[in-house]
Amino acid sequence: MLWRWMKAIIALPVMVLVVIPFVLVIIFQTLPWSSPLASPGSLAFWLALGLAAYGLPLAIWTVSLFWRYGEGTAAPWDPPQRFVVRGPYRFVRNPMISGVLALLAAETLMLGSLSILCWLMVALLVNVIYIPSVEERGLAKRFGKPYLTYKKNVPRWLPRFRPWMGE
Repeated sequence: MLWRWMKAIIALPVMVLVVIPFVLVIIFQTLPWSSPLASPGSLAFWLALGLAAYGLPLAIWTVSLFWRYGEGTAAPWDPPQRFVVRGPYRFVRNPMISGVLALLAAETLMLGSLSILCWLMVALLVNVIYIPSVEERGLAKRFGKPYLTYKKNVPRWLPRFRPWMGE
C-alpha cells in the first residue's frame, strides 16, 4: 500500500508542484517578465505564505484521508475503493485540488513567475473540465446513490458554511 501511495504522490503532486514549475522557471528565468523572489516584507511574500499555509496542510490531509479511509490514492489509475466524506470533504467536494491550486498560487507569488501563473491557469482549466466530465461521472458509477446525494448537498468548489453530515 505504501508503494502505491508513493507512486501517486510522485506522479501527481510532485510533478504539478515541483518538477513542472522548476522546469518553467529554468526555461523562462531570463525573460523580461521573470522577477526575483518576493522579499520578506512584501505583500506578495505574505500572501504566498498564507496560501502555502492553507494549501499544504489541506493537500496532505486530503491525500491521507484517501489513503487511510478510502483505501486508495488520488491517482486516477488507483482511486479510493471506499467513498470518503470526512474532514474537508464535508464542506467541499474538491478540497485536494483547492490545496494544490493554493500551493501553485503561492509559488507564483513567491517566485514572481508569469510562467508558473500560466501553469496555474492550465491546471485550473484542466480540473474545471476534467472533474465534472470525467471524475464525477466515474464516482457516480462507482458509489451510486451515496455519491449522488453527496453531490447534491456539497458544492464542487466553494465550501459550505457548515459541514454536511449526511442524511
